[in-house]
Amino acid sequence: MSQVTLDIPETLFRLLETQARREGVLLDRYLVEALARQASAVYTVQSMPESAIAEQRAQYAALLQSLGRASYEEIGRALAEREPAEPESGLTPKVVSRLRERLARAG
Repeated sequence: MSQVTLDIPETLFRLLETQARREGVLLDRYLVEALARQASAVYTVQSMPESAIAEQRAQYAALLQSLGRASYEEIGRALAEREPAEPESGLTPKVVSRLRERLARAG
């Protein structure tokens, strides 16, 4: 098992210590379980009712309708005026190629 040393405010430390005591576990175990719950919540996929999906699609269609259409000249001007951005360090040509392949398979 790995170890981590944290500098946290005293008030937060006392709060966590109190919660661990309420659950009847040691602070380190409480922290590991809390971090695991938080990390797994990020990757949890939740199903949505069909009615909610239909509503989102309708809202998206309404948004597209309200935006209207742009000519190729307008698009060109907008692209010319955009602020340049540096690519992310992990966005290598190999990664871009793999993403394009996945998009082609999905489409």
